[in-house]
Amino acid sequence: MKRIISLIAFFTAFLTQQAAFAQDAEMADGMRANGKIYVVVAIILIVLVGLIIYLFLTDRKLTRIERQLQDTVKPKRV
Repeated sequence: MKRIISLIAFFTAFLTQQAAFAQDAEMADGMRANGKIYVVVAIILIVLVGLIIYLFLTDRKLTRIERQLQDTVKPKRV
């Protein structure tokens, strides 16, 4: 779980840095004027939230499988 949080923090910092160097785009101004930019932002957020939820659920499943594997396969004591 810490790995996922650190990856999210890394990508957030990376994207913030990239946004600082972005130049003015005419297309973005036109989309903002028409109100379409909010649709684009909403779709991006939905995709990112979906990916985060998918990663979280996959991590939980893998953790559960690892625990079951450790419970069933115990090393023999000699």
